[in-house]
Amino acid sequence: AAGAPFQYIVAEKRGANQNVGLIQLNRPQALNALCAGLMREVKQALEAFESDPHVGAIVITGSEKAFAAGADIKEMQNNTFQQCYSTGFLDEWDRLSKVRKPVIAAVNGYALGGGCELAMMCDIIYAGEKAQFGQPEILLGTIPGAGGTQRLTRAVGKSLAMEMVLTGDRISA
Repeated sequence: AAGAPFQYIVAEKRGANQNVGLIQLNRPQALNALCAGLMREVKQALEAFESDPHVGAIVITGSEKAFAAGADIKEMQNNTFQQCYSTGFLDEWDRLSKVRKPVIAAVNGYALGGGCELAMMCDIIYAGEKAQFGQPEILLGTIPGAGGTQRLTRAVGKSLAMEMVLTGDRISA
């Protein structure tokens, strides 16, 4: 993955022994909104790091302002349910939850909607002081679609998950 010409992410090996795969979401103009191209690149980097015997763990991070402010709404707003279902719309997202090496989300700033779901797919979440987690889909008239309702309930309990999903309210680290 190192040196690969990615458009939406930076992928490189880090650490004294170059044994940590780092994936940094890099769409600052869109607060790292998770467009199809970005998720495709994340999948490619994950697969490269997973197959690299020198990489022992993978870290996914964003910027100080946003881990990822959600799925790219502009890109998906006109999709019907049938289009999403028949094209396997979120299939690339699911790759993250199947990685066999430990995956750590380093979150600072906004982790909203799809960004919150992406963080929850990781094995460990380290959150900075500015981290804000939320599932604001209800404010757009929809519900979390990438496992957010299930993973959020396991992570924070039923009551807080219901409150977050039904109100769109955010929580800090």
